[in-house]
Amino acid sequence: MENDNLNLNLERNNLLKFVWSFRKQIILITGITAIGAIIVSFLITPLFLSTAIVFPAASSNVSFSEQRNVKAAAMDFGEEDQAEQLVQILQSSRIRDRIVKKYNLFDHYEISKDDKNKNFKLNKAYNNHFTFTRTRFGSIQIDVLDKDPELAAKMANEIVDLIDTIKNEMIRERTIPAFEINKRKLRQLESSRDSVLRKLDSLGKIGVVSNDIRSNLYQALVDAKTPGEKAELKERITVNTLLGSQYDALEHTRNEVIIKLEDFRVSYEQSESDANADFNHKFVVEKAVVADRKEKPKRMIIVLLATIGGFVFAVFFFLIRQRLRELKLEA
Repeated sequence: MENDNLNLNLERNNLLKFVWSFRKQIILITGITAIGAIIVSFLITPLFLSTAIVFPAASSNVSFSEQRNVKAAAMDFGEEDQAEQLVQILQSSRIRDRIVKKYNLFDHYEISKDDKNKNFKLNKAYNNHFTFTRTRFGSIQIDVLDKDPELAAKMANEIVDLIDTIKNEMIRERTIPAFEINKRKLRQLESSRDSVLRKLDSLGKIGVVSNDIRSNLYQALVDAKTPGEKAELKERITVNTLLGSQYDALEHTRNEVIIKLEDFRVSYEQSESDANADFNHKFVVEKAVVADRKEKPKRMIIVLLATIGGFVFAVFFFLIRQRLRELKLEA
């Protein structure tokens, strides 16, 4: 153990002596690296950060069911699933394409539209400037970096506004076809009802009446005083005898269709609401503001890391060079 410590101290002393012997060269290389890092850090375009924070809202809709508490649903914050869904929407091409088009990011990021790799370069630049992360509190943080601080804030707030637009569009892609199906079904039921009502009206015009009234025709025939009344009643009784069962069947069908129609209206109104309503799917905790100081580059960190890297490089360079000389002499 003592021998190991002695060897370690010896190697450390040898290294310090070696560094001291090449101190001028190491200081020169480290100094040049530091100066180069300072120059490069000032050539890097400064980027400003704007941040918006939103909470996902619980999924809800306008319900026509008496058992659903719509107010409570509309007030609920979303849970982990809703937060993950919102992050996926924010990272989707639906939002990216609208931001790219509205703010002309091809020109802003100096990407030629004739470049065959333009989409790859644009996506890379977009991902470097736009970040969407879920915080430990369940909220979503939207970070936008840009050389123009006002533009960064505008784009961050635009993305916040697009959340509802995009999600409502995605919902309508499913709810509108369902609404169209319900609309056709409603028209079929209304058409069936109208058809039955027309047939009942036609039978009514020739004297056919409902079963309740039909039973009174015989009593009316007995009570008739004139031959004309009796002849008319006999004719009506004959018509009702021939067509009464048809009239009763149509009445039964009409009642069934009306019941179905009334029950179906709840489903129809629900689908109509889902297809046409615009919902708010977020709670805005913090809107993005114009940054008053740059976020990147951190010049002090760049210079410090470059200086340390230059020093380490110089030490290893001279160590390797010295070792190569020793190997040549031994050979």
